[in-house]
Amino acid sequence: MGSAKKTESKSRKARIKEMRRAEQARERRSRILTITASAIVVAGLVAGGAFLISSQSDDKDSASGDSKSTSGKFVTGKDGVKTWSTKLTQNHVTKDVKYPMEPPVGGDHNQVWMNCNGDVYTKAIKNVNAVHSLEHGAVWVTYNSKASDADVKALSEKVKKTPYTLMSPVEDQKDPIMLSAWGSQRTVTSASDPAAAKFFETYVQGKQTPEPGAACTNGLSQ
Repeated sequence: MGSAKKTESKSRKARIKEMRRAEQARERRSRILTITASAIVVAGLVAGGAFLISSQSDDKDSASGDSKSTSGKFVTGKDGVKTWSTKLTQNHVTKDVKYPMEPPVGGDHNQVWMNCNGDVYTKAIKNVNAVHSLEHGAVWVTYNSKASDADVKALSEKVKKTPYTLMSPVEDQKDPIMLSAWGSQRTVTSASDPAAAKFFETYVQGKQTPEPGAACTNGLSQ
């Protein structure tokens, strides 16, 4: 049993390592394309003016109903993990979204993700950007003022060592320490709670990921 878990863990780490190499390659190609495309963009700004106005109008229409973009409820499993009961929407919107859970585990979100390559944020971040990170397969560690300094420090060290994770304070959440992935969430009692390690193992680039291998860098950062 232990051997199988070690093999699965090694396989997951190798897969994440390969995704990071692919992401770095994409970044290099992106820089080259950016230089080439800069002249085209200047010309396209003139021709694309009418399209931009139309696109902005469409975004406003989408954002105006974003508070109703997610419906359903949490269903708690025997392992303590809560799973959202309905399919979560994935539309890009330009305004804030009123999510039915805090922290949110999915739904409409901003087109720019929060960097989630082991990023630890000491100030609150916007839900609409963090949700996009979850869509990319990240685990979001959140805490409020009731969490102990020792747990916050230990969790931040864990996150810094783990690609496809991020951490930030969320004062309005129900429990001191919570872990979220796309469609799933759980509370843990402390940084040393075995359930925390299990959640990381299962949900960092886990089967729930809508966009596996998508970037966790070149997004938004504080």
